[in-house]
Amino acid sequence: MARQAFDDDGVDVSMDAIAKLAGVGAGTLYRNFPNKDALLAALLVVHYEELDGRRVEIEAQGADPGRTLELWIEALGDWMLAYEGLPEPLRAACRVESPLTPTCHAVIETTERLLQAAQDQGLARRAMTGRDIFWGALAIAWAGGNSTAGDHTRQVLRTVLQSGWQNVSR
Repeated sequence: MARQAFDDDGVDVSMDAIAKLAGVGAGTLYRNFPNKDALLAALLVVHYEELDGRRVEIEAQGADPGRTLELWIEALGDWMLAYEGLPEPLRAACRVESPLTPTCHAVIETTERLLQAAQDQGLARRAMTGRDIFWGALAIAWAGGNSTAGDHTRQVLRTVLQSGWQNVSR
């Protein structure tokens, strides 16, 4: 039921509304999930597994590291849009410890590894970090996640991010 609540109303749905939808008391929900981030982290496990599955598929394509990074950034942006409003709790989890922090760190580490491979081939700027790319993708998800922005906005912003990480001086 929580997944349905987040699907329908985004991350701003209240814990009381989730409890009501699930047919349990708020106390029962809070005993299992002390806050909304804990519940969101539990629900994001499935989405993270899907993201990691996409990473495996992307790497199995055997493309050059620049293309691999490009595809990863697209997958990352899609993951960040799993629920309306998700970019905000992900941003917060990078600044303050929360149940979402370990997932954010894992995604940043993967991004760093893929970026490093592109940098080693001279395809990505050395000044960039995996954290920079994560923040850029997060900004795109935030801006493009608004229901009024749409796919065109996300694509334009992804292109801007790509032109920022690519090494054009090669």
